[in-house]
Amino acid sequence: MSKFKSLALALALAVTSVFADQVVLKDGHPDRYVVVKGDTLWDISERFLDKPWLWPEIWYVNPQIENPHLIYPGDVINLVYVDGKPQLRVQRGKATIKLSPRVRAERLDKAIPTIPVDAIQQFLSRPLVVGEDELAKAAYVVSSAGEHLITGAGDRIYVRGLKDEGYSRFNAFRPGSTYVDPETGEVLGFEAIYLGDGTVERYGDPSTLSLIRTTREVNIGDRVLPITREDVQPYFQPHAPEAGLQGTIISVLDGVSQIGQYQIVVLNRGAREGVDVGTVLAVYQAGETIRDQVSGRKKDIVKLPDERAGLVMVFRTFDKVSYGLVMKATSALHVGDRVGNPDF
Repeated sequence: MSKFKSLALALALAVTSVFADQVVLKDGHPDRYVVVKGDTLWDISERFLDKPWLWPEIWYVNPQIENPHLIYPGDVINLVYVDGKPQLRVQRGKATIKLSPRVRAERLDKAIPTIPVDAIQQFLSRPLVVGEDELAKAAYVVSSAGEHLITGAGDRIYVRGLKDEGYSRFNAFRPGSTYVDPETGEVLGFEAIYLGDGTVERYGDPSTLSLIRTTREVNIGDRVLPITREDVQPYFQPHAPEAGLQGTIISVLDGVSQIGQYQIVVLNRGAREGVDVGTVLAVYQAGETIRDQVSGRKKDIVKLPDERAGLVMVFRTFDKVSYGLVMKATSALHVGDRVGNPDF
């Protein structure tokens, strides 16, 4: 082995050792847990670990077991120690297997997901962030069939500009907010608010679409785009980002002012900055700027320190922005709060 390879191996082992040392068991953790329907991998890991996103460090795999990458209701998770280091092992029936963080698609009603499925399902495969002209050039709703006060699932709509290009299913969108970086003023993208989806009954001018499901009323002027791929299965491998990554919450879906657990936020960092699916970020509330009332000096201003207030896991990325699910909120989060590496 060359001295260069030896040096690379030594550095890799050193980095691995440091990273592994970050895995700390939670005070009061159980030694055994039975998986129940409704659990997520994050929830279970949080029972055992101070930092649940580090579960890949202590979960392993037995390749001789069918579907060893997933766990199911009824499985028993046992905490054991090997060479003084903790491991989580799963007992399925009479067999004991080791878990792996690797991703493998399965039906959602079998294995438990990484994070709550219902909170993110409708956001996994739809173009939620688009270019400036994409919605402006898209087909649009001109009317609904019948005299409906509210147009929704089960109704038909008439759409102009729809070309017969082999697609049978379409999503309806409404132009939303413009995403702007609060630090640089750069336009990061344009929000496309998902309204529902439907199928084509007839192509023409206008075309006729039947709405299958909707989350909001579909109105005249709303835009229509083809569905080009199937939903993505939400099995993620959580991990901390590269050191030094910082960003800001620039929007929250549905326009609430205070953000809590399992709400979806938009971050001003995306694939361009190295953010990928599974990235876990800590949220920090900006400290207030106050006047020191004790010093006696009228212009004595003090900036209070930022306070850690929650955790966000990214489940969808675009070039310049990403969508994250709030996994934990120790206090109400807000647009403008800072995000950064959770290990610090």
